[in-house]
Amino acid sequence: MSLVPSPNIWRWPGIYEIENRAQDATGALWAALERSCPWDGRDVLDVGCGDGFHLPLFALRARSVVGVEPHPPLVVRARRRVAGMPNVSVVAAGAADLPLPDASVDVVHARTAYFFGPGCEPGLAEAQRVLRPGGAIAIVDLDATVAPYGDWMRADAPRYNPVVAERFFAVAGFSLLRVPTVWRFADRTALEDVLRIELSAATAARAITATPGLELPVGYRLHVRRKAVR
Repeated sequence: MSLVPSPNIWRWPGIYEIENRAQDATGALWAALERSCPWDGRDVLDVGCGDGFHLPLFALRARSVVGVEPHPPLVVRARRRVAGMPNVSVVAAGAADLPLPDASVDVVHARTAYFFGPGCEPGLAEAQRVLRPGGAIAIVDLDATVAPYGDWMRADAPRYNPVVAERFFAVAGFSLLRVPTVWRFADRTALEDVLRIELSAATAARAITATPGLELPVGYRLHVRRKAVR
């Protein structure tokens, strides 16, 4: 599986931090994740952890947390974020070559890392390898079927078919839960900056005009698959 650049966080990590803080203002997505694959006292792997935004949140209740990220500048930022947290580590690696032993984690979390579905088979195979029996893989992705954000996503990626992506995960044995939530920003500058790094210039301008306040409804897909206990 070849590495697919993430132009948003790779090019604008500071603005992406603002985006991360704005996402899931209702807490609905995080609550759904906790219900589907609780991590209290367990070992967690965050694949494509970026600059480590979610690592401290897992670390509050997990036994251990490992973040895996292929982009070296983000690895540096993630390690800086979790410095002093004894149960968290960050390693530089790709999803298709995880530097962990077989059956060594209880939860594999991947957020907006497997957006297209087809093509991520090597990464899912590696996640399955490192997962303990009874453990869970949790794939979190934006739901492009939900307006208005999904409409803007599809406008910028006309070849992307969310139905195909969902079918891919269903065939691979994953459940599907649609989670509506809200992105909430502190001010208009933050909202507009985030839309500009996520969307093309023309689509961002349209989205900014269509969003008069500081909140934006956004849908997510949560796909979960458990490893069989033999």
